[in-house]
Amino acid sequence: MRRYGKHTDEDDIRTRPGRRGTRPRSSIRPKHEDAAEGMVLTVDRGRLTCLVEDRTVVAMKARELGRKAAVVGDRVALVGDLSGRKDTLARIVRIEERESVLRRTADDDDPYERVVVANADQLAVVTALADPEPRPRLIDRCLVAAYDGGLEPLLVMTKSDLAPPDKLLELYGTLDIPYVVTSREELEDGAAADRVRAQLEGRVTAFVGHSGVGKTTLVNALVPEERRRLTGRVNAVTGRGRHTTTSALALPLAGPGGWVIDTPGVRSFGLAHIDPSRVIHAFPDLEAGTEGCPRACSHDEPDCALDAWVAEGHADPARLYSLRRLLATRERKEGD
Repeated sequence: MRRYGKHTDEDDIRTRPGRRGTRPRSSIRPKHEDAAEGMVLTVDRGRLTCLVEDRTVVAMKARELGRKAAVVGDRVALVGDLSGRKDTLARIVRIEERESVLRRTADDDDPYERVVVANADQLAVVTALADPEPRPRLIDRCLVAAYDGGLEPLLVMTKSDLAPPDKLLELYGTLDIPYVVTSREELEDGAAADRVRAQLEGRVTAFVGHSGVGKTTLVNALVPEERRRLTGRVNAVTGRGRHTTTSALALPLAGPGGWVIDTPGVRSFGLAHIDPSRVIHAFPDLEAGTEGCPRACSHDEPDCALDAWVAEGHADPARLYSLRRLLATRERKEGD
């Protein structure tokens, strides 16, 4: 062990560098002006599969992006190995500004907001007419998220061979939402896929729906060359479907062009991230009647003008009931 005497020189004294080294930190980050443009197709445990020109590239998010996460549909900038060869890895250095965002929370008590899809311009809400029974409350919640995120809604009703669509069509008819009705036989012969495909031409469409409604089966029919795992059967005891899609996946739509984004089946659609005052925007048939409401009206109080609006025949009473039920669920968990 070296010992120093009374007359030591600075050069004789060794200093131990800090844990982060002695290199000064800088807030300057590279601009990566030569980065390639890409689109995120799917995300799996930190690995993002992106489309760069005509090839798929696996990438990781750069540390400089911090906690900002890329999701399916994001347009990103990539550097590194962009060959797409096996066992190669690129790096995402920038996430471009999003034009639209579909968001949800696990439930209305969960403060953590989850971005499901970015840059989609249409939301296809898939619901079965039977087996499992349709859930108008869940449909309403998806519509609220669509309007809030800047997506246009499309209603797709499956299994019309088991039950007629009249009740749902009457309930949502005043919203003027485009819709498609399909049956299981039509899915097999391709007729259903053709009708749905006509609504998707040249657009980026995210598909959402309760487990077991046939969402992934429909996506497989639309993009047969990109078939996912075989769909699960509906649980005969609970009536709930088994999850067959575990992560969102963007698939190119052949022919007319466009993209289909298959998302995992949902059992609930929390709206904790949405201001209650914006929920009314999902009900355009009722929104005009709020002009006579008192300031900060909750739309569920004695002085609410919507009661008179509905009584005068401007909107279906079922829609007002659905709105109020939806607003009420923000203070308690879903019960159906």
